[in-house]
Amino acid sequence: MKIALAQINTDGRVDANLDKVKRYVLEAADSDASMIVFPEATMTAFGTPLTQACADFGEYWTKTVSVLAQEAEISIVIGEFEKAGHRVRNLAAVYLPDGTRAAYAKIHTYDAFGYRESEAVEPGSSVLTINIGSVTFGLAICYDIRFPKLFAELSRSGAQVVVVPTSWGAGEGKVEQWQVLTRARALDSNTTIVAVDQADPGMSGVAAAHEAPTGVGHSTVVDPFGHVLLELGGEESLSFVDIDPDHSKRARQSIPILSNAKLGY
Repeated sequence: MKIALAQINTDGRVDANLDKVKRYVLEAADSDASMIVFPEATMTAFGTPLTQACADFGEYWTKTVSVLAQEAEISIVIGEFEKAGHRVRNLAAVYLPDGTRAAYAKIHTYDAFGYRESEAVEPGSSVLTINIGSVTFGLAICYDIRFPKLFAELSRSGAQVVVVPTSWGAGEGKVEQWQVLTRARALDSNTTIVAVDQADPGMSGVAAAHEAPTGVGHSTVVDPFGHVLLELGGEESLSFVDIDPDHSKRARQSIPILSNAKLGY
């Protein structure tokens, strides 16, 4: 399956972000990709009024992205928000060419490194897998990558590939942590990890809230044996990778981590 990775920066202008999404979707479709993956917070960046964006653009956003997936005949995985009382839910939404939509709500809010995502984001509570063609995908978001049990649960639920839209917080050693964590989750869940981060706003010239997690780039694809199939730099880009979902089956036969696990771990 050919997958496009749209490593972009977004800001608080939902219309402008949507225009960028359209450009990347059409380019990916023209390149015969079956799926395009965008980062977390593609709808509007962290450090912007999330609840206001949902109120003003929520319905328009979902309708527009759904129509785009249908017209371009491509599956779209994208980071967006929906209103949840006085907070929002942080979603990895999947839009399919047949008009259907599914969404995973981020379970582990980013309450670390001095930032408290939970003040604005209501955490989810359920894992999500979805079948696209003959491949079963699992969904996770950003800070979830630090929690191996979630990825084990997705694998046990049949996921061959886990897609991880992300808006990674910058800081000393954070790129290295990201590189280690994406490879570790592939190895300990027997899945291919497709992790797409926001680009580094300093490299792409996009204004960003310095206290908010707004991306470092380095989107990556890692197979179930820990091999890095693709790693990007910090700049905005559209890249492509061909993944083989059967790698998951071979990994489970060679390294049966989950069936060998004791006490449910």
